[in-house]
Order: sequence, then structure tokens, then C-alpha cells
Amino acid sequence: MAVIGYARVSTTDQNPELQQAALHEAGAERIFTDHGVSGSTSTRPELDQCLNHLREGDVLTVWKLDRLGRNTRHVLDVVEQLRARGIGFRSLTEGLTTEGAMGRAMLTIMAAFAQLERDTMIERTQAGLAAAAANGRRGGRPRKVNDADATKAVQLRDQGLSVPDIARVLGVSRATAYRYLSAPTASSS
Repeated sequence: MAVIGYARVSTTDQNPELQQAALHEAGAERIFTDHGVSGSTSTRPELDQCLNHLREGDVLTVWKLDRLGRNTRHVLDVVEQLRARGIGFRSLTEGLTTEGAMGRAMLTIMAAFAQLERDTMIERTQAGLAAAAANGRRGGRPRKVNDADATKAVQLRDQGLSVPDIARVLGVSRATAYRYLSAPTASSS
């Protein structure tokens, strides 16, 4: 029987060391780590390798349940596949294990709460974006060129300037100059 660890960080600038240290302390002989991979994707390179590596009697151990996945169905499917292969599962932070009926029931409940938390976060984000839009605010990166500059870009083009020259005059990239020259407000002048 071997304890095999799996760690995941969602972005490449996050550090998995905390997870890896906890997994080592829990006795993990080997740790598979995905970097910059969302928990909502069902195929992850290191998770796939980890699942292929596991043998009957092994215990897949994660630092926290959401490291395995954010979707309840996916987490439960993975755990069920492990159980069918004679492989255990353990989540350190929540203290969950697939040993015994109570452990399996708690795992199902915790996976459902993890998904509820994610769904609630998505709903709040969408509600916030809708409220901002209703107040005339847009999300995303601020425009580099305002409507006056877009109008100026059209005037410069009409005077015979090339797009690279227009971009230099406005202090923007050529791509931005092209985008504003093709925008509906710019062509309506």
C-alpha cells in the first residue's frame, strides 16, 4: 500500500509548496502536481498520470477536496472509479476518507458543498457584472483610445496617413488603431 499525493494550483504564479509539504507529512511517497490548471477541467495532465499510476491498495491523498475537482459529479466519479479499483481516497484538510460508510457519505456531502460554494461565487460575479452594466459600467480592461481619439484616427486616415503612422500619433499599437478604425462609431463620422 502506497500513499500517493496529488496537488494542484489554478494559476502558474501560485505556489503548491503548502500542499506538497502537507502531503509529504501525510506519508506521500510520490506527489503529482498540476500547475496553472483549473479544477473545473476534468482532464489534467498530472491528475491523469496520477490516476494511471495508482494500484490496488494505494490511497490517493489530496490536501483539500477542491484540489481534486470543483464539480461534485467529477469528484464523486473519480472517487467511485478509485473504489472500484480497490484504491482509497483521503482529503487532509476536511479529514475525509473513503473508509467506511460514514466516510463515503461525508465525502459526498463535502463535494456537494464545494460545488455549491463555486456556483454561488459564479452567481455573485454574474450579478455584480449585471449591476455594473445597469449602471453604465463595463467590466474588462479600460479602452486605450476614447471616442474622440477614434474620431481623430478616422480624420487622420482620411488625410492619407497610414495605420502605423496613426498608431504612432495616438500612442497605441497598430492592432488598436485598426480596431478603432473598424469600430462602428469610427466609421460613422
